[in-house]
Amino acid sequence: MHLLNSRAIRQWDEFTIQHEPIHSIQLMERAALRCIEWLDKNGLTNKHFHVFCGKGNNAGDGLAIARLLYHKNCLVTVYILEFGHLGTEDFQANLQRLHGLDIPIIYIQNESHFREFNKEEIIIDCLYGTGLNRPLEGIAEKLVNHLNQSGCKIISIDIPSGLPADQSAKDHPTIKATHTLTFQVPKISFFLSENASSIGKVHVLDIGLHPVFLEKLEADYTLTDITLARQIFKPRNSFSHKGNFGHALLVAGSHGKMGAAVLAAKACLRSGAGLLTCHVPECGYVIMQTTVIEAMVSTDVNMFMNTKFESSLEPYKCIGIGPGLGKGAETVSLLKFLLTNFKNPCVLDADALNILADNSEMLSLIPPDSILTPHPKEFERLFGPDESDFDSIQKARLKAKELKVVIVLKGHHSFIATPAGKGYFNASGNAGMATGGTGDVLTGILTSLLAQGYDPVQTAIFGVYLHGLAGDLAAHYLSEEALIAGDLVSYLGNAFIKIQQEAAE
Repeated sequence: MHLLNSRAIRQWDEFTIQHEPIHSIQLMERAALRCIEWLDKNGLTNKHFHVFCGKGNNAGDGLAIARLLYHKNCLVTVYILEFGHLGTEDFQANLQRLHGLDIPIIYIQNESHFREFNKEEIIIDCLYGTGLNRPLEGIAEKLVNHLNQSGCKIISIDIPSGLPADQSAKDHPTIKATHTLTFQVPKISFFLSENASSIGKVHVLDIGLHPVFLEKLEADYTLTDITLARQIFKPRNSFSHKGNFGHALLVAGSHGKMGAAVLAAKACLRSGAGLLTCHVPECGYVIMQTTVIEAMVSTDVNMFMNTKFESSLEPYKCIGIGPGLGKGAETVSLLKFLLTNFKNPCVLDADALNILADNSEMLSLIPPDSILTPHPKEFERLFGPDESDFDSIQKARLKAKELKVVIVLKGHHSFIATPAGKGYFNASGNAGMATGGTGDVLTGILTSLLAQGYDPVQTAIFGVYLHGLAGDLAAHYLSEEALIAGDLVSYLGNAFIKIQQEAAE
């Protein structure tokens, strides 16, 4: 699913108006009807509604919603924030349609027009839409703060007022919505963690915008969902053998951190790698041989950490490097050796990334199309701090192009930046995955998929989605609170089955 900036959203509306064809006010009515259907379906049309409008087209949606609620015998009060201008043509048309109806209209010019609400009443937020390009201030800011303190359920239409469609709203006043009823596609800003408190629970309503527009669009951002995952997934040929699914090398673990290596190794095998060799310090030999019996084990000359790899790298399709690795001087030398001598893509995580952050000259050694999987702090150590989440994803896109790598910036909606400059937000996963070791599981999954011959970009898209889906399935049965990293490995099979079932339908 494409994610659009505010300009593209306006263009899609215009394209639909021209090619359906349909008048803009009819499209507004269609959007309002979808909102009424959602309110009805969720048992909310027995409430008293307070509909807050500006004077733009988002406000026109609000006036149409107020009229339709009135015709369903709901109690409705409309509030219009005065801007000193008449408003858009469609806003004025919908305002005219309220004349003659018993709907109170209150024009807000200053704080004396604010009122208190019963907590059982519902606020409909239609003050500002996706066209907003500056922070709220003055009476608008005061009104938003007042509504946020009302204790009422707030339902924002298309986007919470004050939140830009494709930017961070860090430190900006915004409506704190309980629910956001957004039209056709989610907005880019919904996937930034700094905006989470503004959007509440998001519901995407199909208002019938013309599908041909998306077919011609080259979007910078895409939402990775199960539809995209099943398009990437490669079912196995009945006559396959283990040699068809690649030999992966995992360089991981150190004294006291062998659990990270075990998790990555188990995930690698559960994700379908044909063969796996784990290179671990000598202290990890027994651990690996007894916990991951399907893997082969290569031991380092050092008892406590990885320092050298003296065998040929030729057999391996991919190397996963970093989980539990440590940052000793000899480990730094090992990483430099591997990056210099291995020409296939690698997966770099955890301490491999921390070593690169401490030795930035080594960034140029990373094989093209490798996958880097930093969490936000690792990303900051690698590339420096940013003002906002949106700045971080922009920087990830730039660095992915510059280094010719794929960057997976991990988070609730992990962001995948590709060498071509495109970005993907992941739709799977949950808060139960915020626990130690889940990143090691992701490293194992990505290493496995690369070894099997998946394209690096497809590996990141599919692997991150698969990782999150396993987490969702595990949380469904175990709860988010009880979830641990090993559960993701246990539910990888269920995740593959779900994707295969989707692909068969």
